Amino acid sequence: MAKDSSKKVKWSDGLKAEFRKIIWPTRQDVGKETGAVLVVSIILGAIIALIDFLAQHGIDFLISL
Repeated sequence: MAKDSSKKVKWSDGLKAEFRKIIWPTRQDVGKETGAVLVVSIILGAIIALIDFLAQHGIDFLISL
């Protein structure tokens, strides 16, 4: 039983050491990255909507011939 306990302690110590290595982003970095994701998502959504619109009208035009 002592081996299981020592493994858990070592694992816990290793986990704590890894968490200390994490460099958390600043509030400004998170804000900039969130803004970039929103802008890119809106632009890609508009491009996809435009392609869908053109494809649908192209298909409708071909069907009506």
